[in-house]
Amino acid sequence: MPETRISPRERVVLTAIIELYIATGEPVASQAVAHQFADREGMSSATVRNVMASLGEAGLLDQPHTSAGRVPTAAAFRYYVEQITQQGIPFVGPVGRGAQAGAMPAPLSEARREQIEDSFTGVASTNEYLQRTSHVLALISSGLGVALASSTAGQVLEHIHFSRLSAGRVLAVLVTQAGAVQDRVLSIEQELTHIELETAARYLNENFRGWPIERIRAEVARRMEAEQEAYRAMLSSVEELCRKGALAGDGSGPAIFVDGMANLISHELDRERLRQMLLALEAKQRLVELLTAYVDGKQQEVRVVVGLDNSSPAMQDLVLIGAQARLGGANLGTVAVIAPTRIQYQEMIQAVRYVARLSERFLEAPEN
Repeated sequence: MPETRISPRERVVLTAIIELYIATGEPVASQAVAHQFADREGMSSATVRNVMASLGEAGLLDQPHTSAGRVPTAAAFRYYVEQITQQGIPFVGPVGRGAQAGAMPAPLSEARREQIEDSFTGVASTNEYLQRTSHVLALISSGLGVALASSTAGQVLEHIHFSRLSAGRVLAVLVTQAGAVQDRVLSIEQELTHIELETAARYLNENFRGWPIERIRAEVARRMEAEQEAYRAMLSSVEELCRKGALAGDGSGPAIFVDGMANLISHELDRERLRQMLLALEAKQRLVELLTAYVDGKQQEVRVVVGLDNSSPAMQDLVLIGAQARLGGANLGTVAVIAPTRIQYQEMIQAVRYVARLSERFLEAPEN
């Protein structure tokens, strides 16, 4: 989308229209906008109507019916988000172009912070944190709360064992400190003997017991480079097994927690379109793809995406506000709100950021 350029007067009127629409959910008439500017010289109903007509021609306002007021378009909401965000909260349009502008959103109220923190009381594990996150974000946004765990989030190695099944096939049994037992049949190119498999397992168990899985893979790669000659035979076996997925979790994909599906129903009058939208959202794999596409695991702040029609036409009137949750430098997963574009943006941006950072307070990073 080309950069939106409007005059200061048009910006003031557009902001008023958007905030009135967010508050009421109804098309905004010029009289309602003019009433807000009754004391401002040169902002009569006629002037407001002319400005609204210009905004409509710019693709920022739509008129559902000839006699009705105007409603903001997705482009208008994107412009609005640009105005209320600044550095550290990148804004992303449907084509992934970033922009930053405006003032920092107002901080969360003390009452809202207390409500969020009270909701996380008793949380002791990554899965509990992510599951609670989806519920809390659904509750405070009246939208869909989503939390997507990274493929190995919260998994800490207790023990690993390898067994040779046949040529090119190895059974890996991974036990985490949480008590989960995961097994996977690995197809490997390098033939490994029983002794090599036992050596590889012993090396992992003796050196990395109590380590997060993500850190083990990175450390093995680092040691491969730093100590290539001394450990070439042993570490190449370990690297082959890790590369083929021995430490990739249970194979069922990342865990995803969703709450608040019913919240979207009250915001959508077109029942057929609602049905299509819910079908898109209920496909959890689609949500995984959506969050992965729009929320970068390396980013440090909140990502806002207005208009998800690139993902599904039925989602064009939705907004995604997401952030990465981290613990001790490791990525736990993505927390996000998916809601109608008529949402309180300032509060939700701050709420998503606040919830994402609570992982550091309620969970303990493993010591190594």
